[in-house]
Amino acid sequence: MDIKLYDSELRIMQVLWEEGDSTAKRIAERMKEEVGWGKTTTYTVLKKCIDKGAIERSEPNFVCHALVTRKQAQEYETDELLERMYGGRADKLVASLLGSKRLTEGEIGELKKLLEDLE
Repeated sequence: MDIKLYDSELRIMQVLWEEGDSTAKRIAERMKEEVGWGKTTTYTVLKKCIDKGAIERSEPNFVCHALVTRKQAQEYETDELLERMYGGRADKLVASLLGSKRLTEGEIGELKKLLEDLE
């Protein structure tokens, strides 16, 4: 997936990932509750997502379906961060993440298992 989703678009996607296929009306209701967006703002962001190929809509009732999974979006964003801030070096990213946080023995064990699984 090579679709850059901005924060506003990710908010819309979050609704679809949590609730599954939803009407534009339902998404607008959630956005009003969560961030105070009006219907026009939500519909504008929905259109951007549709134009990018992240969402498809169907009639009747303008039902929206996510074409991009949460995992795909996470991988894209992680890859972008890795390239932009760490020169593509995952070890540098992990060192930065862990540098300011004290890990529990359980967390260290989980990380060791993850690394072993990657070998």
